[in-house]
Amino acid sequence: MRILVTGGAGFIGSNFIKLYLARHPDCEIVNLDKLTYAGNLENLHDVESDERYRFVHGDICDEAVVATAMRGCDAVVNFAAETHVDRSIGDPAGFLKTDVFGVHVLLEAARAADVSRFIQISTDEVYGPTLDCAFTEEDRLNPRNPYSASKAGGELLARSYFETYDFPVIVSRGANNVGPNQYPEKVIPLFTTNAIEDLPLPLYGDGLQERDYTHVLDHCSGIELLLARGVPGEVYNVGAGNHMKNIEMTHLILEELGKPETLIKHVRDRAGHDVRYAIDATKLRRLGWEPEFGTKAAILDTVRWYVANEAWWKPLKSGEFREYYERQYRERLDEAGAA
Repeated sequence: MRILVTGGAGFIGSNFIKLYLARHPDCEIVNLDKLTYAGNLENLHDVESDERYRFVHGDICDEAVVATAMRGCDAVVNFAAETHVDRSIGDPAGFLKTDVFGVHVLLEAARAADVSRFIQISTDEVYGPTLDCAFTEEDRLNPRNPYSASKAGGELLARSYFETYDFPVIVSRGANNVGPNQYPEKVIPLFTTNAIEDLPLPLYGDGLQERDYTHVLDHCSGIELLLARGVPGEVYNVGAGNHMKNIEMTHLILEELGKPETLIKHVRDRAGHDVRYAIDATKLRRLGWEPEFGTKAAILDTVRWYVANEAWWKPLKSGEFREYYERQYRERLDEAGAA
């Protein structure tokens, strides 16, 4: 099997490529990635010389590049997306272009190539917040920020190709992933690397927001299973049920690193911040999926990776990241200091 993986130089995509090549010696993978700020070929250093792996530099919105990369592929796994909620609030148009129009380009090329399976990677955030239940795949979508709305649009478009063209689309809705190689704008790598450097940890609001911190390797094994056993036209939640409040996660990071709680700075909350996400992954478990990491294990494995890999993340926390960080947090931190 030859698989086109889009966004394969990013966090989840790179972990998926490494996992799949290790477990499937007879497969080939074509990695199509635009190499935005979150794409990093260093994430794939371990496989770059593998003859079963090929990298193509390009944008999923570019029809010619996509058609070329798709040639000879049997399946598609679309990880390519703009993903950070905070950035989507400042630039909704960029998210709509990649997360909706880019999906359209991929679907058209995949249909022309007659691929046997198309996995659209979505997110649990399309459901919106829940206070007292875990969403199943049958629950309605209620996205509340430009990022989750763009992901909902992309997956609805993908599902329409199954209904309209009988095209073999499968949608996965993943929980908050943690693990190696995540760009340090996301909360756990941000807090971990800031704590290592004795910088403040800008915790939104009261920190009582709750997330399912699923290890990226558990997510990747779920996608691997969907390629083999997923039913076309169906949606599958991929979440380990590792729920923890952000304030508890923050304390866990500081405890692991031996850093003081005075580094925590409660800052002005972001607009439309959802309080709690929770999904029920029973449907995927029925296919045989079982996560390996519990809540603390997933978070601590992530923290320890960043401790051991300063050479990977330190160069990233300059340039584009520094500009974003100052724009996103400086005023909030100044307000917190003044308070």
